[in-house]
Amino acid sequence: MKGFIDDANYSVGLLDEGTNLGNVIDNYVYEHTLTGKNAFFVGDLGKIVKKHSQWQNIVAQIKPFYTVKCNSTPAVLEILAALGTGFACSSKTEMALVQELGVSPENIIYISPCKQVSQIKYAAKVGVNIMTCDNEVELKKIARNHPNAKVLLHIATEDNIGGEEGNMKFGTTLKNCRHLLECAKELDVQIIGVKFHVSSACKESQVYVHALSDARCVFDMAGEFGFTMNMLDIGGGFTGTEFQLEEVNHVISPLLDVYFPEGSGIKIISEPGSYYVSSAFTLAVNIIAKKVVENKFSSGVGKTGSDEPTFMYYMNDGVYGSFASKLSEDLNTIPEVHKKYKEDEPLFTSSLWGPSCDELDQIVENCLLPELNVGDWLIFDNMGADSFHEPSAFNDFQRPAIYYMMSYSDWYEMQDAGITSDTMMKNFFFVPSCIQLSQEDKFSAEA
Repeated sequence: MKGFIDDANYSVGLLDEGTNLGNVIDNYVYEHTLTGKNAFFVGDLGKIVKKHSQWQNIVAQIKPFYTVKCNSTPAVLEILAALGTGFACSSKTEMALVQELGVSPENIIYISPCKQVSQIKYAAKVGVNIMTCDNEVELKKIARNHPNAKVLLHIATEDNIGGEEGNMKFGTTLKNCRHLLECAKELDVQIIGVKFHVSSACKESQVYVHALSDARCVFDMAGEFGFTMNMLDIGGGFTGTEFQLEEVNHVISPLLDVYFPEGSGIKIISEPGSYYVSSAFTLAVNIIAKKVVENKFSSGVGKTGSDEPTFMYYMNDGVYGSFASKLSEDLNTIPEVHKKYKEDEPLFTSSLWGPSCDELDQIVENCLLPELNVGDWLIFDNMGADSFHEPSAFNDFQRPAIYYMMSYSDWYEMQDAGITSDTMMKNFFFVPSCIQLSQEDKFSAEA
């Protein structure tokens, strides 16, 4: 069965020894070339398992609450639920998705900074009590609509205070926390802890030093008002690299021992999102159009001189589909050309565009590629985060199919951890891999 974003059931291909992601992509490129050349994803669920093991090995004292909006595909949510993570939800839809998997309300936090009243009422109805808040207006909405709410005060950190975009950031100042605690006391809203978030764009892990110090101050302040504080949420911002996770742990571990020591009754949680899923998904797109731009007066970026042309390539996916995050941040990934080309083949200055004909629909502004033709394929890795949105219907481009895979070794690792498809992952349908390198024996994800 070919998995799509809203499929309840999907298949996972178990890969034999010697079969790798490249083989899977080769076979699906061949299949899609025959059947319509639609873009497609390949998701390696084993990478999510490895990320969880990495988390447990480095920061076992911090419970991860996966940020659902990052990638809410059913297979991702189901495997993370089986691994025992909590979930950080931004909407009623996300809360419903994870509760359908049997996740208890205690393992769900409602993190939207701007909550609709109807969704606060929904959270109250289904027992999702833990939520975040950073201002008096939100606090009053919570008081009126959720009598059992347990609130984490969201405080700002040094990396998102001030600057040109400071007014767009969420989180209250340490100075304003006393006022919010006074309001909560008057409104009879239960404050149980503190949340902060350090952006993945922040390169200075020392920001955690000040954030943890501020959090400790809020805990002490809340104690003066009689609140029982038992939770600290250190947010997301984890890039997915083992080095960055170890670097953050090196900074925060001694501070947690001082400010929130084991045995103090304080539960430490976090909200990793792209950490788990970014590297697990690869996107293959097809070149649907090509434009040659004569470049006689340029300084010449290519290999053969300043009179080289530059190329504009249009793909069958763009910012109104899988590259939606490109509208708010730069895409650092330069794609791999799927077709084979000679090492000494000349490279040309190229730009990559989505299919919408919108000037905002530029995926890569400038890169060096061999000359491509309509029908060629490009492969983008690290596409697991913020890519799975319903695309624009403009020009009737279809959303990409999603094919899931896992190596036998990763599957055995999950079984060793006590996780089986029969007991925890009811929607998984495993099919043995039959990938061969010949075109006649194409790999299929049909169950």
